[in-house]
Amino acid sequence: MVLTNWRDRGHGRASIQRGLHLCEKAVLETLRDLLEGRLKYAQDDPDEYLDAEGNAHLVAAAEAYYRSIYHGAADSWNLRDRHMFDTLRRVCRARGGKAVIWAHNSHLGDASATEMGAYRDRLNLGQLCRQHYGEAVNLVGFGTDRGEVAAASDWGGAVEIKGVRPASRGSIEDLCNRTGVPGFLLDLGRQRGSELESALLEPRPERAIGVIYRPETERASHYFTASLPRQFDHYVWFDETHAVRPLTGESGNGAPETYPFGL
Repeated sequence: MVLTNWRDRGHGRASIQRGLHLCEKAVLETLRDLLEGRLKYAQDDPDEYLDAEGNAHLVAAAEAYYRSIYHGAADSWNLRDRHMFDTLRRVCRARGGKAVIWAHNSHLGDASATEMGAYRDRLNLGQLCRQHYGEAVNLVGFGTDRGEVAAASDWGGAVEIKGVRPASRGSIEDLCNRTGVPGFLLDLGRQRGSELESALLEPRPERAIGVIYRPETERASHYFTASLPRQFDHYVWFDETHAVRPLTGESGNGAPETYPFGL
């Protein structure tokens, strides 16, 4: 499913009008009917049911999300990460065992250890997982000083290979770079109570590069303060990084022509 940005479109503005709130009822009724028939559908084809249930939840969440972006604040961010967490829980219930989630640091690092949670009222997937699963969760962050990244300049813009500027002075990335070690894995969980943890507990600027990268306004656009030992259980460092590239330029079977960047 390709979800377009409604913020700049007439139907997006219309979605917050009172008359169009009626579509929410139809979406939720469809989801309720699906959940009521859960046992029958699951017995017929559990994989097909899991897909159908996930898509129904996605439609319901998207309907709320695209209205919330017009209200600002943290509503839209929190809705998105709660949806990620709810999806994870459904998959774990259906499949059992362990799960590995690959996402940006800003989604996986515990938001309560950052200014996102302390001052912006935002939560995230990592925080919700810690609250629900406790010590069974292992949050791993990645950092770099320089290199390149695949990102766009604006929402809906084309993917570009951009140069990453050296880390800002005094940031977590700058601190790691000044160790002189080109790459390392920091086991923050094993540093509890150590001098290293005490030194790292102080909140410092941390860089977050996601779908958008704007090096010309990097400090304002991509840095927030965080306490690294409270944010992650492990931290992986590379002095220099390279942009991710698809293994093949061909679309997968049944995938849209925009694969993998338009999903």
